[in-house]
Amino acid sequence: MSKMITKRTVCSRDCPDACSILVDVKDGVAQAMRGDPEDPVTRGFLCERTSRFLTRQNAADRFLSPMLRVDGELQPIGWDEALDLAANKLLEAKEKYGPASILSFRSGGSLGMLTRLTSHLLSLFGPVTMKSGDICSGAGEAAQVADMGISESHDFFDTLNSKLVVLWGKDVHTSSVHLLPVLKEVQARGGRLVGLDVRATKLKSLCDTFSLVSPGGDLFLALGLARHLFDTDQVAADAANFCDDFEAYKNLVHQFDAPGWAAQADVDVAFLRELGDALIAEAPVSFQIGWGLARRKLGATTVRAIDALSAISGNLGVKGGGASFFYGRSSPFDTKFGFDIPIPPRRLPESLLGQEILAAKDPGIHVVWITAANPVSMLPDSHVVREALASRDFVVAVETHPTDTTDVADLVLPTLTLLEDDDIMGAFGNHFLRASTPVVDAPENVWHELKIVQGMADRLGLGEMFRGSVLLWKEKVTESIRGAGLTLEELGERACKNPFAEDILFAGQKFPTKTGRFQLLTEIPACDSEDNEFPLRLLATSSPKAQSSQWSVDPKGLVDRVRIHPAAAGELRDGDRARLESSRGTMEVTISLDANQHPQVVAMPKGGMFRQGACPNSLVRAVTTDAGGGAAYYDEPVRLVRLGH
Repeated sequence: MSKMITKRTVCSRDCPDACSILVDVKDGVAQAMRGDPEDPVTRGFLCERTSRFLTRQNAADRFLSPMLRVDGELQPIGWDEALDLAANKLLEAKEKYGPASILSFRSGGSLGMLTRLTSHLLSLFGPVTMKSGDICSGAGEAAQVADMGISESHDFFDTLNSKLVVLWGKDVHTSSVHLLPVLKEVQARGGRLVGLDVRATKLKSLCDTFSLVSPGGDLFLALGLARHLFDTDQVAADAANFCDDFEAYKNLVHQFDAPGWAAQADVDVAFLRELGDALIAEAPVSFQIGWGLARRKLGATTVRAIDALSAISGNLGVKGGGASFFYGRSSPFDTKFGFDIPIPPRRLPESLLGQEILAAKDPGIHVVWITAANPVSMLPDSHVVREALASRDFVVAVETHPTDTTDVADLVLPTLTLLEDDDIMGAFGNHFLRASTPVVDAPENVWHELKIVQGMADRLGLGEMFRGSVLLWKEKVTESIRGAGLTLEELGERACKNPFAEDILFAGQKFPTKTGRFQLLTEIPACDSEDNEFPLRLLATSSPKAQSSQWSVDPKGLVDRVRIHPAAAGELRDGDRARLESSRGTMEVTISLDANQHPQVVAMPKGGMFRQGACPNSLVRAVTTDAGGGAAYYDEPVRLVRLGH
């Protein structure tokens, strides 16, 4: 009888933790998955969606060969035919319309560094049109670059040195589960946790203190806390010395008094004052900033306000402090692979992709290559994105399973799942680097993305540039860290800390800005007024059941269920069917009454697709954030109407 063998790999999906996984394999088939106890972050457990990944791995609808759309239906074809066709479409578009008529679209569906080779191939072939901005973290990263010169975080375990941790819009039970043991240890050491959010998720039960904040009110709360510090003479004594624009920031903060800011944030002023005092009395304070805070029209401004609060309260540049939003997952790697990458002839904002494709002229967009992405489901204005892609001459999607995007693709090229992949990973939730290795063989006609790139390169006259094994390309991308003494063999065996990451950022209040000082926020950009016709705000957020649009369970009954506060329900009752309406469209939903969220919010899981009968992004307008090219997902005005009315 064959024996069970345990193999190790890494989760490559769009998640902050990039967990190390142990997989039990028998007869070449994965039997069970669990977290690697030797990984200091993973600690032997996985999130719900990854622990159930075998359901997706073994799904009957997985793509097992290239698929070409014929008479409206995808039909299997061979790899040579598929790559010949794709290459011919690219060559024809380049010759007839110019290389800018080709769009290369890559997102975060895989964190593997080698997926970048597709973009490089098309850039060197073109250069072609690329995307700009980042729908998920773009606004927050831009904010921190503006404030501090870089978007980086304190060491994952430096939080243990904090006496107070402010979890600001950070749903750790869903999106940062491996931070939970650290937070519980903070409490065991006598530290406190304060939670701030528009919904009282499981976070409320974890925190010592919790407060609901109005949608978008986080900006006003941060400014109100700063006003309290000024009013009580608790601003760091040297803040004016290491911060630029101190007086302009002070004037901004003084536009309202503490009660005025608290009212705009819809928080109790007594709570605001208590938290303001705690930022000083219980220092050092770690501000853990949730990615969702940046997904508003004023997302960058909101993060900048929290950064500024961290600075003037003396909690930057100290052990146990910091304003942690994003870890530079790709910064230690040589992501250009030694190529001299040409500048794209143009970039289309990711948050406005559908309308930008439709509006593109001289030349228009004729061919689109999509990898590590499901833009139809995951971008705002999904109807428009779907229309834009469906009306192109030719769309290629590199995918593992059917999505709303493959439903409009002309050619689908099957690629590897995380259990079959071979790549290098950084994480955007910690500083550890990891290497994935295949624990099971891929199906015969399913290819590594590098092999797809090489097959295309041969047909586009760039074959010599992309020769080499996966190992060779892993060596290229890790040249810097190998120079720092970290080997590929070590990465394959264990999670290794980024050798270039600093434990304490900005020590001595020194910042990599032009002046070497922190750049304080000085103004609030203008923003649209309230919409009385649509009095609620749609909040489609991450679900423990899905990784973006990759569901680990049957989504029926989950993707179309919304949660509202009883005060916002009107005549609606628990279990009622209703129409969720925005200016962009409508969707039928099931009502769940939930007092654990702000009365202005309609909450539902993100990641629902048209093919599942519920795509929340079809209701969301394509609006770009105030900086960084993010998407204002959480500012969409909506209303609920009971069916039959």
